[in-house]
Parts: sequence; C-alpha cells; structure tokens
Amino acid sequence: MRLMRWIACGVCGLLIGGMSAAHGQTVTSRPADRPAAERRPARTLRVAAVQMRSSRDLDDNVARTIRFIQRAARNRARVVVFPECSVTGYFKDVVVQTQAEALKDAEQRIAAACREAGVYAIVGMPVRDGGKLFNSAVVISPEGGIIERYHKMQLAEDWPTPGDHLSIYKIDGVWCTTIVCHDERYPELVRLPVLAGAQVVFYLSHESGLHDEKKLEPYRAQIQARAVENGVYVVHANAPANNDASGSHGHSRIILPDGNIMQEASIFGEDVLVADLDIGRANRINATNTYRSQLLAPWWRDGVSLVRRIE
Repeated sequence: MRLMRWIACGVCGLLIGGMSAAHGQTVTSRPADRPAAERRPARTLRVAAVQMRSSRDLDDNVARTIRFIQRAARNRARVVVFPECSVTGYFKDVVVQTQAEALKDAEQRIAAACREAGVYAIVGMPVRDGGKLFNSAVVISPEGGIIERYHKMQLAEDWPTPGDHLSIYKIDGVWCTTIVCHDERYPELVRLPVLAGAQVVFYLSHESGLHDEKKLEPYRAQIQARAVENGVYVVHANAPANNDASGSHGHSRIILPDGNIMQEASIFGEDVLVADLDIGRANRINATNTYRSQLLAPWWRDGVSLVRRIE
C-alpha cells in the first residue's frame, strides 16, 4: 500500500527533531549602511525549515514559534521558515475570527524574537488589510523589521482575498521569493521571480492530510519540478500529520537546484531541517534559458516587469 510506504519513509539528512511543544501594505526594511564588502551576497545561506504542529491557541502558537526561532538560532540558522498559517493554525473558524490587533501583536512578538536572536524568519499567518483578509507569509529581518508580506495568489480556501503581487527580496544579499501552498501548482509563480533574480524559493504549506493519499506523490513531484525547472533551491516548511491522520502529512523538504531532495522530514514529527545552501549552485539556468526563445522571451520579460523588487 502506497500510504504505508510513505509512513515508513525515513528522515533524510540533518534533523533537529522532536521539538514539542498585520496587516497593511508591504513594508521594506533597510539595514544600516555597511561597507561594500559586507553587502556582497552570501556564498552560503544556512536555513531551517520548521515542521510545526499548530493549535487553536494563538498565544501558544506564538510562544512555540519563538522557541523554534531561538533553537534554530542556536544551531546557527540564518533564516527560519514556518508552515502556512502556523501562527493561528490552519483552522478556518480561528482564522476568520482572529482580529487585526491580535494578528499585529503576534507579528510584533515574533519580530522581537527575530531581533533578539539575530535571524530572519518567514512565518505563515493571516494578514488583515482593511476589509481584506490574506493568507500570507511574513518575512522578518534580524533587526525585527517587516521586509515583505507575501499574500497567497492561487487559493484553495474560500476565506482569503487572492494575493495582489509577486516579489523578490534579499536575505544576506541573496535574492529570494516566497510561495504559499496551492501556489506550487502554478509554475509561473516561481518562474517569474526567478527570472527577476531569485535563487532561493521559500515554500510554506499546509498540504492535504494522509487520507487524501492520491495527492502525496504529486505534492513531492510538483515542488521538485519547481526547483529543477528553474535551477534554484526550494526550502519547504509543511505541517505534520496528527496521530489520527488529520492535519497535513509532514515531509518538509530542502531541495537542490537539480531537483534532488537534500533533506526530508518525517510524517508525524515536529522536525527541523537545517542545511547550508551553496548559493553558487543556484544558477537559474533552466529559467534564464527561456530568453533564448524568440517567441516567448518578450512574453516572459513582460511578466518579470510585474515582480516587485524589495531592496
């Protein structure tokens, strides 16, 4: 049975396992002026993908997020990535009832933790903007500033407003981009930011659970394809399965630019994957080869003009 083969799948690579237990427009945060040598893009970027199980308790989720950030920082991670809606939990009733002030407070507490730990974080949470409610990934700097609030573009839920932009932003000088869950099925949402310069894709998800077995292998294939078809890294944080097979299905991943899986988490565990990304390997070659096509190159260039660059 295919499901049993998935459950039997071991944890690959370096794992730090068994860890128990907004709003507004995009804001650009700028680091203080530094000498030119210090502004060069990092050659290696240490990332941590946190496979976190969220509850319906916002304060508990925030406290656990902060503990994961602190632990990842002790392991010298530079950027810590969390699943989709990890701050509220992926529960429609909780999400739609959580008010803007509570979300703002949660964001500020997590930002303060990033400042104290000196790390970047990419956190899945709802964002309210006036009457709109987005399913978002909030990118936080080591100074505690908000670099970006990326809103999920392609929706699988009926509660959010569709996202209104694509973006690339810098982490230690390396251009990065973000997608959220159902976005992975739409290759252009990665291809356009990569053509704009992104070398690392951060993918936040709460994918289908174990009962929807037919989706499990396609999930893996799709996100591996996003890596190899562009020549970039993918850092994927997904939620684990619960003991009753509810929730998601785990398998957070770090994927190499050639599409091979560098590390993969378990199904049920609250694992943390930590890896050093050799940025030089993310050459974007399969994306930039698009420009060799006389037919498609103008079309892709028009698309790239829609990608927001956050300096």
